[in-house]
Amino acid sequence: MTDKLLNHRAEGSTTAPPLLLGPSLGTSTVLWDTVAPELSATHRVVRWDLPGHGGSAADLIGPGATVGDLAVLVLALADALGIERFAYAGVSLGGAVGLHLAVHHPERVSALAAICSSAHFGGSQPWEKRAALVRREGLAGLAESANSRWFTPGFTVPELVADHRDADPGAYAACCDALAAFDLRDRLPDITVPTLLVAGREDPATPPAHLREIADAVPGSALVEIPGASHLAPAQCPQAVLIALRAHFSGGAKHGMEVRRQVLGDVHVDRAQARQTPFTARFQDFISRYAWGEIWTDPTLTRRERSMITLTALVAHGHYDELAMHVRAARRNGLTPEEIGAVLLQTAVYCGVPAANSAFATAQRVLAEEAEGTGG
Repeated sequence: MTDKLLNHRAEGSTTAPPLLLGPSLGTSTVLWDTVAPELSATHRVVRWDLPGHGGSAADLIGPGATVGDLAVLVLALADALGIERFAYAGVSLGGAVGLHLAVHHPERVSALAAICSSAHFGGSQPWEKRAALVRREGLAGLAESANSRWFTPGFTVPELVADHRDADPGAYAACCDALAAFDLRDRLPDITVPTLLVAGREDPATPPAHLREIADAVPGSALVEIPGASHLAPAQCPQAVLIALRAHFSGGAKHGMEVRRQVLGDVHVDRAQARQTPFTARFQDFISRYAWGEIWTDPTLTRRERSMITLTALVAHGHYDELAMHVRAARRNGLTPEEIGAVLLQTAVYCGVPAANSAFATAQRVLAEEAEGTGG
């Protein structure tokens, strides 16, 4: 083994929460091409290649390798990038690495998602046979059957099939050795990090039953099954995987909804939720996750200060319906009617008298309704 690092690709802000993405056997970072850029909007995403796959050196592992050996390489990569604790998602063998990390290095893992993976991969014999075959004949034959093992009929990702064909046979066989020796079933109850299991309904390699087995054993875990997905779900059904991972790793929508209710009130939020349709669902999620889950929760400014800024911005753009809502929110955030009036008077100087005039009329109506106990 050498002291070289796994080949990796990093995306997103270096100050964002780290998220490591692990690959399936025979693939590369290409597996995450559709999902990773989206996740990098909220996370520092680092996807890595298995030894002998993609850009990773083949001599990072050798015959008789274990999933624990791969986990050590992942931790070395995290250390080199200055990442102490990270969320982790992995597919198949990459998911097994995540399970190992959650059991043996829980202090390093903040949350885990295992996708189309297993706590055991059907016993050692099939993998020992595959390792021997690859060491004897190379990968050309296996690459020919990659589509049937990875995807439903009629679907393919040519770049991933090419990655399979171009992988180093020795390193690939060593990864097979790791899968042959892997069985974490008796340690699953020891996993304490928030855990999501994602199964492809059409996956022949790690069927949903394998993910259900993990979900049943890991306390507090959740299971999502994706219709129409086979073994490489992030490549075949990226949107479904993305939605599941966002909900699991950010927690922003849930926390954001709590803050949204605190500031705007249950009546308004319930009304907005009741009007939600499949067409507007992603926008509502965006509001809860980013506006309320990240901006309004940033401790740099108080809620009082954010209310004053919001009132000013709404007056400047003439959004008087929104202004009425945020006058009520400002009262919940502790502003007095006099302070609200002072903010609107400030807008007369910088946004114009006509805008302030309309704003005062809106605010006066809302404050009067509040005083009468009829405000919503």
